[in-house]
Amino acid sequence: MPTNEQVIEQALERITAGYVFPEKTGAVEAAIRARLAEGAYADLDGPALCATVTADLQEVCPDRHLRLLWTDEPQSLEPVDDDGGEAAFLALLRAEHQGIRRVEHLEGNVAVIEVRRIATAIEGATAIGAVMQLVANSSALVLDLRECLGGFPEGAALWCSYFFPDDQVHLNDIYERATDTTRQYWTTGHLPAPRYTDRPVYVLTSATTFSGGEDVAYTLQAHGRAVVVGATSRGGAHPTARHAVAEHILVTVPAARSINTVTGTNWEGVGVVPDVQVPADRALEEALALSATAAGRRS
Repeated sequence: MPTNEQVIEQALERITAGYVFPEKTGAVEAAIRARLAEGAYADLDGPALCATVTADLQEVCPDRHLRLLWTDEPQSLEPVDDDGGEAAFLALLRAEHQGIRRVEHLEGNVAVIEVRRIATAIEGATAIGAVMQLVANSSALVLDLRECLGGFPEGAALWCSYFFPDDQVHLNDIYERATDTTRQYWTTGHLPAPRYTDRPVYVLTSATTFSGGEDVAYTLQAHGRAVVVGATSRGGAHPTARHAVAEHILVTVPAARSINTVTGTNWEGVGVVPDVQVPADRALEEALALSATAAGRRS
């Protein structure tokens, strides 16, 4: 069992090697080593160590993805098994119906899809297509991302693709430090269900909405395709790798950054700011009211 100091050393090594803003790693390392020298981490158990180091990391570098995480599930420490946490997350998505919590139709022919995770474009395509088929004949759609904790950028692009007419919309880019390359994300040409292009879309957010969920909300808002309703989201815009530094401790290292093609920036640290700001627990009610008003104007 590694000591707390050994865990922190390994975490700093991962951060220095992989963080998307290498110019910030010196300050991060200096701050954590100063706290280490003070004995701030000496007697902490695993969960407390993760919480304390994360607070110290984010004090010097306010990146919501830069953190230590405690996991009850033991992690492999073998280098050959280090896939940035992808296999574990894919297994979680399969167990949670590719992140789709519910789909229903409400009065006024308004459909609601609640999404808790953003799946991959490959494994998630069938499930996403199935729910989009179910809502295809609704008059308006509410995409509930209030409890969405993140996921895959290509899955976020797939969700967004349903709300544009073709494959000609350049949604955003992601710059990756490791390869010094920028990947473009465009709407998808072929979808397994009808596009949802000519009716209102409302996206619900909360202070819990994070990462991939924020990607969908921010992208649809920036491109003028949805009205965001609720509370400002959590503010994590950097695609992240997870590395085991102890059997139950992961360090999450933002390895890339998103660049929206409309705004030229992203939601890191500031969150997605709703068009209509209301407490998160009133967001659905507000979206339904907005939908009813819009329907009245169309009739």
